[in-house]
Amino acid sequence: MGIGAISGEVSLESLLDGGSPSSVLSSPTLEEIATWIAVGGWPGIQDGAVDDAIQANRDYVELLAQVDLSRVSSTRRDPLRVRALLQSLSRNTATEAPIKALAADMGGASGSVARDTVYDYLSALTRLMLVEDQPAWSTHLRSAATLRKSAKRHFVDPSLAVAALGASIDGLIRDLRFLGFLFESLVVRDLRIYAQVHGGRVSHYRDSAGQEVDVIVHKDDGTWAAFEVTLGQGGIAAGAESLLRFARTVDTEKAGSPSSLNVITGSGFAHRRPDGVNVVPIATLTV
Repeated sequence: MGIGAISGEVSLESLLDGGSPSSVLSSPTLEEIATWIAVGGWPGIQDGAVDDAIQANRDYVELLAQVDLSRVSSTRRDPLRVRALLQSLSRNTATEAPIKALAADMGGASGSVARDTVYDYLSALTRLMLVEDQPAWSTHLRSAATLRKSAKRHFVDPSLAVAALGASIDGLIRDLRFLGFLFESLVVRDLRIYAQVHGGRVSHYRDSAGQEVDVIVHKDDGTWAAFEVTLGQGGIAAGAESLLRFARTVDTEKAGSPSSLNVITGSGFAHRRPDGVNVVPIATLTV
């Protein structure tokens, strides 16, 4: 998570084994959470000043637009279009933004660029390991709903989204909706890192009936756990209800039962609710 924020009382391994989280309080301020997101998890800047870390991220994004993306192959890529794409991906972090929307943002006043151009630029960003889409989970359903297949869009670290937009910590706090999407991207980043240790992968779920789950961690042996993400504690109850409704949708005879259902929060007590859903503040989560 960066800047020494992890306390690590709740392991993903335990949640994948059906364990109950330890009862522990994590109480970062909104400013601290916004700072974790803006600084990012880059090892080289964790011990310096926050302003210096944020500027380093901005400098890196500018270098990426000016030089790095064109180095991936012999194709020269327009720095203005690179910046426009990075900013579009930033505004659409943790959403299923379609190629059509990205193409319109890249073209700006001149009109949408070709879809192939967007795919080319996205491919270059992927090869530089700067973006990593979160694929849709495929499973068996009890209902007549159909699964959606669009991936969610993420940078490998949400600090890149903050840097691409030139956002400040105060600005993030003033836009809580956007901060919520960035927080979800932070959770996805951490769960990806932790899941890889256990041979797991990270997906999301959405179906034609409108049921969504922010994160599914699943392993090749069929083990899976579901996670909803909410920055504020006010979303815990709704997140738990959504997870329980989702669990009833999955055909557990074919897909198996979830090892756990979990709501990841920005702060609060780690605990298991009476309905069986775990509440896990992000700073308590570890491998």
